[in-house]
Order: sequence, then structure tokens, then C-alpha cells
Amino acid sequence: MFKSVLLRKTIILLLVALLASALFTTFAFTLAGKSATFSTQSTKAFEQVDSVAGLFTDHPELIEDPEITRALFSDTKITGRGFFLFAQNGDIIYQPSNPSETDARYFEMAISYVRENMLDNISLKNNYKIMDDGRNILDRILIVQQPIYSEDGTLYYIVSVSSVTENNQTVNSFINILLISTLFVAFAMLIPVYLVTRRIVEPINAISNVTREYAAGDFTVRANENYKGEVGEIAKSFNYLADQLSKSISDLTIERNRLKDVFDVITDGIVVVDANSKPIVVNKIMDTLFDKVQKKNLFTEKLQLIPFDEVWDAFSKCIQTSENYDNTLEGPNYAYHVAIFPKYDIDNVTCIGATGFFRDISEELKLERTRKDYVANISHELRTPLQTLRGLIEPLSDGMVKKEEDRMRYYGIILHETMRLSRLIDDMLELSKLQSRTLAFKTFPFDLNQLLMEVETKFMPVMRDAGLNFKVSFNTGELPTVMGNPDRVEQILVILMDNAKKYTPSGGSITIAAEYHEDTDKVFVSVIDTGQGIHEYDINHIFDRFFKADRARGKKGTGLGLAIAKELLTYMGEDITVDSTYGEGTTFTFTLKRVGAQNSWF
Repeated sequence: MFKSVLLRKTIILLLVALLASALFTTFAFTLAGKSATFSTQSTKAFEQVDSVAGLFTDHPELIEDPEITRALFSDTKITGRGFFLFAQNGDIIYQPSNPSETDARYFEMAISYVRENMLDNISLKNNYKIMDDGRNILDRILIVQQPIYSEDGTLYYIVSVSSVTENNQTVNSFINILLISTLFVAFAMLIPVYLVTRRIVEPINAISNVTREYAAGDFTVRANENYKGEVGEIAKSFNYLADQLSKSISDLTIERNRLKDVFDVITDGIVVVDANSKPIVVNKIMDTLFDKVQKKNLFTEKLQLIPFDEVWDAFSKCIQTSENYDNTLEGPNYAYHVAIFPKYDIDNVTCIGATGFFRDISEELKLERTRKDYVANISHELRTPLQTLRGLIEPLSDGMVKKEEDRMRYYGIILHETMRLSRLIDDMLELSKLQSRTLAFKTFPFDLNQLLMEVETKFMPVMRDAGLNFKVSFNTGELPTVMGNPDRVEQILVILMDNAKKYTPSGGSITIAAEYHEDTDKVFVSVIDTGQGIHEYDINHIFDRFFKADRARGKKGTGLGLAIAKELLTYMGEDITVDSTYGEGTTFTFTLKRVGAQNSWF
């Protein structure tokens, strides 16, 4: 409580007021006391002089009485002042005997003044003069002169000399009492002032504590509205303020959460920074957006968030110059589009930060490159048979081919190229339907053992004519029933066999190996050749459309077979892999699920 500024100020104000009152009262009492004391002493001096003058006027013979004169003029203790009897010529007839040192000084000053200024003025009764002491500023010398006559008519002057002080002991006592009373009242008033101030301060402190809770974010606390007067009104105002703030903050929180939800579902990364380029808002996608990029400095928080120094430099430049930034960052495995815009204050004058938008365009660029390659490959693949057809049809139409056997040979080549063109178009249509999922076929349990033996029977003469060793191997014995489409599985095997035959020289071998793995509950079918193999820089693109390894050797084909095989297996929920060593051979392996009891057909 004593820490309260209001309490301290109230007590200080009370003490200052009481002190000022005491000083003013003391000053007033002092002035009044001076006036009253001086008036009383002067009146008494005049009365005494009048009494002595009246005594001698009524009884002139007493001037010659030594007892009376000694009593009146010699002893100052009786009257409290010194009486002198002056002759008209200024001689002193009677005067006080044995005065004190102070009285002697007073008397000396008075005698000189009387002889010089007062003896000739007999017309004024109680002629008086007030002189300064010269030493004590509170003391004055009062000289009162009164003329009298003796029996024979001789003129004398009675002169009273007294010290009239302005400092009265009684007044001083009253002033001391006043000061002590004021001090006592001051201490006595501290208790009620403390209690009253405490009664005022306590509710104010309570309201102050409530405001601290508001500042800490707790708007459930309420001030006590039962206080009377202005404090109660303040409490009601604070409670109303808390209700409004709570509602406003609740609305803002809801809007912030909505905005955060919007930020989090946006596929673009969003980073908002302050004027010092410090991130203040980051959406969730930023946690994984730059996973493709190797982090440069794990000890730098900013580079952990956005691993590009040029982006942070762009943030700083955008804040300084208020200019937009738009750029694309590309690397071996990534591509990002970056757009940064300045953020202004409420007056739209001062730049207080910036907002960055980040989008992973790796797939877009890859698709764009694929599209361009696709168009180029189609153009190339279609151009070759068309140019061949044109080269054959033009001489025929011009009648340049005269012999029937030449015309028949031309017709045979035209038919072959037309069929090749038709197969190319059919393959492209089939691949497009597979990728767009518009080509539908059913999957069902079938016997893979029988299918593989039929493939062996069909391909054995073809491989023999090509000078290749061919066989089908059941590495784990008889295979279980698998789920799939036998026609499409045979199509996949034909694609892989044709591909192996194309790249395996005479004297090599091609093997179809099948085995069942219990751990995965799948059958693995591999087509193994001892051909030229695939370069390591080609193997990642082997299933791309129109991709041909070792194009320089001029191998025939459209480059769509392996892409169709992969799409067929993907449609059936299976996978295909390739393992190759350049110069030694290649192995393509695909999987088929075993049919469980729940999938068996009865």
C-alpha cells in the first residue's frame, strides 16, 4: 500500500498544507502580537507619566519631598522604566540611580535626544518619541515627556524612558502551542488520510490488476462494480471494454485461423517478413517445399526455411526500394518460381515488410519438356514413314516405274510403311488411353504357369531363327495363381521379349525367369538378356515415351513399348524395374499378386 503514488502524494499534500497553515498562522500571530504588545506597553507608559504628572500637579510641594522623588526617580524597579526630572534649561534634577548597563545605554540615548529636540515643546501633552535600540531589532526606546510646575511656578519636565519590546513572551508561547498543535494534528490526520486514501487506492489497484490480466490475454477477469462513485463507474467501463475486446479478439482469432487454414491449403509457399527481413508468417507447405534443395547452412534459420541467399537478398532489396521481385530458380533436380511484393503500413506510405510467394514448378517444367519432346518425337516418328511413302508414291504417280516387278516391290514397301504407321498410331492411342485411364480391362485370377509355357512355345522358333538361346525357368517350382489380365501380361512379355531380341546379338541368350516370394506374397517375372545393356545415364529414362537407348545404332522401333508396359502394370497395381550393366546385359522384372483365399473364384 505504501508503494501507492496516490497515497504518498496525498500524505505529502496534507503535510505541506498543514505546514503552510502553521507558517501563515505563526506569521499572523507574530504581527498581531507585535502590535498588541507595543500598544499595551506604550499605553502603560503614557498612563504612568500621566499619573506622576498629575500627582505633582495636584501636589506641587511633593517635588521637594526627597522620599517621593527618590521613590519615583531613583528606583526603576517600582515603575519598570526610568523617570527623569529635567529643568527647563536641560539640567537633570532627578534621575535613576544604579541603572543596568542596558538601561544606562537607553538613558544616555534618551537624554541626548530630549535635550536636543523635546524640552522646547511644552504645548504638546505626552510628547513622545520612539527610537530604535540599534542592537536588538525587536526592541524600541519609548520617550514620553510631560511638563509640570512647582509651587513657585518653575517649569519642569518629567521624562519617562522605557524599552518597549515587540517580542512578547506570551505571544511566543501561543505560537509554540500553535506549532505543537499543528504537528499533533498532522500526525493525527495521517491515520484517517491513510484509511481514506487506502479506500480509494484499493479499488484502483484492483482495477489495475484487472488491466494487467487483460494485457496478458485473460479477458475472463472482471472488475468489481460494487464500488460507489467514480471508481464503480470506472470498473463498469473496464468490464465493458473487456467484453468488447474479448469479442473483437475472438473475431480476429477466428479470422486469423480461417486465414491460416487458407494459407495452409494453398499449394504455393507463403512467407511474410518484417522490416528486418525476419519471417513472421509461414504456411505449412514451406516445411517441405524445398526438400529437393540441399541445405547450405544448418545453423542459419533463414537458410533452413529458404535455402537461397539470393532470395533473402531480394527480400531486403524489396523492402528498401519497394520494388517487386520475380524470378525462377533452377537446379539439377528442382525449379521454383519466386515472387516478392512489398508490404506497406496502414497509410500505404512506409514499407514495413514484404510477402514472398514460392511455387514448385519442377513438374511443370518437366511436363513442358516432355510435351515438347513428345511433339518432336511424334513429328519425327511420323515423318519417317511419310517421307518413305512420298518417295515411293511420287515416282509411281509420275509413271517413272515401268516394270511390273518394280511396281509390286514399291507397293510392298508402301504397305509395310503404312502398317508401321498404323502400329505407331495404335501404340500412341493405347498409351494415351492408359495414361488418361480411359482404356479399361478386367483383372481376374489366372494360371501364370500355362501362360509362360505358351509364350515359350510361340517364341522358341523366332529366337532360334535369330540365333539366340531361349528358355523359360521356374526357379521356385510351380507358381501360384495370380491376379491380373492374361492378355495384357502376355503383351508385356512380348514387349520385353522384342526389346531383348532387338539388343541381343546372335549367340546370346534370353531367359524368362519366374519365382514366388512368400515375404511379399508376389510372383516376380524377369526377362533376362545378355545383350549390350543400358548406359547408366539412360536407365532413368528407359520407360519414357519415345525414348530409345543407343539411337546411333539405328535400331527400329517407336520407343513406346516399355512406356506401354509400365502403364499396363501400373493400371493393374503392379510395378516394373530394370537392372542393367552396360556391355553385359539387362534384366526387366515385374510383379503379379498371388490370389489369396478372399480373392479366389469358385
